[in-house]
Amino acid sequence: MRSQTEWRDAVLKRREEIAAGVLRLDFAVPGALPAFDPGAHLMIRVMIDGKPAIRTYTSLPAAKGELSIAVKLHPKSRGGSAFVWGLKAGDPVRLTLPDNRFELSWRASEYLLIAGGIGITPIYGMARALQARAQPVRMLYGAQNRDAMPFVDELEGLLGAALETYSADDAQFIDFEAEFARLATDGEAYICGPLGMLNAAKAAWARAKRPVSRLRYEVFGDSGKFAEESFQVEVLNLGITVEVPPDRTMLAALREAGVDMISDCERGECGLCAVGIVDTNAEIDHRDVFFSDEEKLESAHICACVSRFVGGKAIIDIGYRGEAKSR
Repeated sequence: MRSQTEWRDAVLKRREEIAAGVLRLDFAVPGALPAFDPGAHLMIRVMIDGKPAIRTYTSLPAAKGELSIAVKLHPKSRGGSAFVWGLKAGDPVRLTLPDNRFELSWRASEYLLIAGGIGITPIYGMARALQARAQPVRMLYGAQNRDAMPFVDELEGLLGAALETYSADDAQFIDFEAEFARLATDGEAYICGPLGMLNAAKAAWARAKRPVSRLRYEVFGDSGKFAEESFQVEVLNLGITVEVPPDRTMLAALREAGVDMISDCERGECGLCAVGIVDTNAEIDHRDVFFSDEEKLESAHICACVSRFVGGKAIIDIGYRGEAKSR
């Protein structure tokens, strides 16, 4: 669960494009900064179409007194990456201290790290931490091509032959069945990447009959089958209809309209924000990893934090919690 959020004022100290379309940003943060483990995230306040919003990014290993992130300028961005890419050295920002819900267990006999594209950001820190403690680790790193792989040169120097890279441009893809078969019985796999990669890994893990608790993962919140479109949601028993624009999540739009919503991870993992689907005339773009494939086919519920309706209108049931709050 998330610890109490602490916001800090910070200043962008430096920015560097570390791979094709990937920017590293280092922020100077006054005051003492607590140590954090690899896989931790921080939140940044951004402006999208003149409106404030919050975006979450992996917190990278950084210099003393600094917090760092790496951000891909995504063509399907809801506006957060465009804002961050527009920052210049000296610009002030508000961000949170790192918080971790994608932690290494430190209990396995060996570790298999898997990254897809910008999903390298939490995996990179894990690789450094495991290598520093001389833990048995292998890493599989896939992207469109080598130019799109942040930290690849450093990781090659760090891991040597324990790192394998896969270029989609060269038709190279990870064989999850074979890789999981190589992993020790009490080994663990950690994966961060697009939804298609994660689903393939989860299916292979299940076929191998490995313990669910030893596959740990994180997925991009913007991984979907369809581009973002505006859609409407009518909230059952509250008598209100909310327009969800392409650059807002359903969860954010409902909250902005005064609807009392519960959530935690806001990455489609915990299921706390799931709402019932009473009726819809639109296709559903399930982007979460909480519901099973069978549950997604039933389309009885949707995770409001990441999943979307593809245009059209839906009636949802949030579980009646009184009147909508005024904005």
